[in-house]
Amino acid sequence: MSIMITVVDYDPVWPRIFDGLRHRYEVALRDVVVVAIEHVGSTSVPGLAAKPVIDVDIIVAREHLADAIVAMELAGFRSLGERGIPDRWALDAPSDLPRTNTYVVVDGSLAVRNHLGVRAVLRSDSDLRDEYASLKRSIADEADDIDEYVAAKSALLSTVLERAGLTSEERRIIEEANRSA
Repeated sequence: MSIMITVVDYDPVWPRIFDGLRHRYEVALRDVVVVAIEHVGSTSVPGLAAKPVIDVDIIVAREHLADAIVAMELAGFRSLGERGIPDRWALDAPSDLPRTNTYVVVDGSLAVRNHLGVRAVLRSDSDLRDEYASLKRSIADEADDIDEYVAAKSALLSTVLERAGLTSEERRIIEEANRSA
């Protein structure tokens, strides 16, 4: 069965939506030591077309991981586990929140370096950002499912990650994890 993947022009309201999410997460995590709450993914890159879903990484030291997950569960989230990405726990958000992919991620992990690296490179290179946006739009028009969409972006994302300083082995691990997630 084919599903529709929607990629839209950058919306300047996305950072404000993230700010609202971050505030709610800070309240939920008030008793947990958090390294950072980061807006990641395509909606975090000004000018980049994206699926209209706000991606958020709640970054914690490994020893605070369980506490962060419990705090988010008490705030109405449901833990979905690592889902094939080591050191990154996906959370299903309560229905009253804007569309979000929210993760609790171990500080320094490959998962967080992936997210922050992609964001940094695409924010700093408008030509690469525009190439990525064009690719995403064409794939969204043709892909039958999200797995096909993700796979079709992997070569360009590998280039972005290389520019972010990730090794070929790290890029291979990310590509494999994205295929199985």
